[in-house]
Amino acid sequence: MESLPTTVSSKSDRRGRSSKSQNTSKPSLIMAFFSCLAWLYVAGRLWQDAQHRVALNTVLKKNLELRPKALTVDDKLMVLGCKDLERRIVETEMELAQAKSQGYLKNQKSLSSSSSSGKKKMLAVIGVYTGFGSHLKRNKFRGSWMPRDDALKKLEERGVIIRFVIGRSANRGDSLDRKIDQENLATKDFLILENHEEAQEELPKKVKFFYSAAVQNWDAEFYVKVDDNVDLDLEGLIGLLESRRGQDGAYIGCMKSGDVVTQEGSQWYEPEWWKFGDDKSYFRHATGSLVILSKNLAQYININSGLLKTYAFDDTTIGSWMIGVQATYIDDNRLCCSSTRQEKVCSMA
Repeated sequence: MESLPTTVSSKSDRRGRSSKSQNTSKPSLIMAFFSCLAWLYVAGRLWQDAQHRVALNTVLKKNLELRPKALTVDDKLMVLGCKDLERRIVETEMELAQAKSQGYLKNQKSLSSSSSSGKKKMLAVIGVYTGFGSHLKRNKFRGSWMPRDDALKKLEERGVIIRFVIGRSANRGDSLDRKIDQENLATKDFLILENHEEAQEELPKKVKFFYSAAVQNWDAEFYVKVDDNVDLDLEGLIGLLESRRGQDGAYIGCMKSGDVVTQEGSQWYEPEWWKFGDDKSYFRHATGSLVILSKNLAQYININSGLLKTYAFDDTTIGSWMIGVQATYIDDNRLCCSSTRQEKVCSMA
C-alpha cells in the first residue's frame, strides 16, 4: 500500500519529461527549417554568381577577339602604303577626267580601232619644232627636204608622218593662234598642242606634250623630235629607222655629256645645278637637235607625263627620264647634226 504513490509519481514524472522534450523540439525544427532556407539561399547565390562569371568570361573573350591586334611596323607601313596608293589613284582619276574633258584623249578611239583592224604599224612620226615667228623657216623646209601636198600624203602611205609642232599662245585665240590655224588649214602639216603654251622657257614641257600627242594620234615604231634649225636627209633617216624596226626601248641620238653651267645669266645656265652632284656634270643624253624614241618609251612619257620632272633644257630633261627605265642607249654619229662628217642624216640649217 505504501508503494502506490511512488508508481503514480513516476508516471507523472515521465509525462513531464515528454512534454518538456516536445516543447524543446519545436524550436529545433524551426531552426533547422530556417537553416535549410539559408543554405538554399546561399547555394542559389553561389550558383548565380558562377553563371555571372561564365557569362562575363564569354563577353570578355568576344571583346578580346574583336579588339584590333597591335600593328607591327610592317603592318603600319602597309596601311600607309595603301593610303598613299589610294590617294594617288584618286588624283590620277581626277587628272584623267580633266584630260578627257579638255579633249586631251580625243583620238584614243580611232587609235584603238586602227590597231585592232590589223593595219600595218607606221614607221615613224617626225615632229619638227616651230614657233609663231618661224613662218619663213617653215616655207624653207617645205621647199627642201619636207614634202608638201600630195607628196606628203604619199610619204604617209609609206608609214612616215611629218608635222610641225607648236603650242598655243598665252593669249588663247589671238592673232598668233589664228595665223597658225589659217596656215594649217592650207598646208595640213601641223600638230597643234592645245594644252601647251608656246614659249621659249616652256620648251622642256613641250617635249611631254609632243610625245603624248604623237602616241595618242598615231601608232608608230618610232617618234622623232627635230629642232627647227636642222636640215634632214629624210631618206637617210628613214633607212636608219627601218634598220631598227621592232627594237623596243631604243633611245637613239648623238649622245653626249658635259659640265652643268652654274653661273646665272650664262647661256646654258641650269637653275637646279645642285641636283647634279659635286662634280656638276650632266648624265649621258642625246643632243636636243634630233632625238628618237621607240614606241614603248614614248608611251611611258605619255602615261607618266604628270609626274615627270623637267629641267632647263629639253635634251637633259629627256635624258633624266631615260635613266629610270630600261632604255637602250644608241649613240649614232649620223645624228650629230653639228659635226663635219659626211655620212649623216642631218645638218644645222
